[in-house]
Amino acid sequence: MFRAVFRLSASGARSLARSRSCYSAPLASRCYSHGRAETEEEFDSRWVTYFSKPDLDAWELKKGMNTLIGYDLVPEAKILDSALRACRRLNDLASAIRILEAVKNKAGPHKDIYPYLIQELKPTLSELGISTPEELGIDKI
Repeated sequence: MFRAVFRLSASGARSLARSRSCYSAPLASRCYSHGRAETEEEFDSRWVTYFSKPDLDAWELKKGMNTLIGYDLVPEAKILDSALRACRRLNDLASAIRILEAVKNKAGPHKDIYPYLIQELKPTLSELGISTPEELGIDKI
């Protein structure tokens, strides 16, 4: 009995060890995108609406920013404006500064993106009384 089991397992191992290059199955590709693609304007308005919710709490703000920063893009100034206003409603200066730091890190090697966003956000920052990380001196740490 053990001999039969050993013989079957040995032949099974040999068949697994053989190369099966002559058998090639075609790769199946599927297109999972059934819906229509979201436009940039719809994307921006979705996030502006998200951060403009009056009942937004600190956890939802951080969750939204984490999701937004996780995308392969630098958020538009109007989205950041809405997020900074949400920080002000929550009286959360630390989150506002973290948002600016995250945007600076997200811009990466493109040195012209962050100054452009700060230029666009300057009226909002002065209205809300939010200082940039450069003004606070924490960008040199």
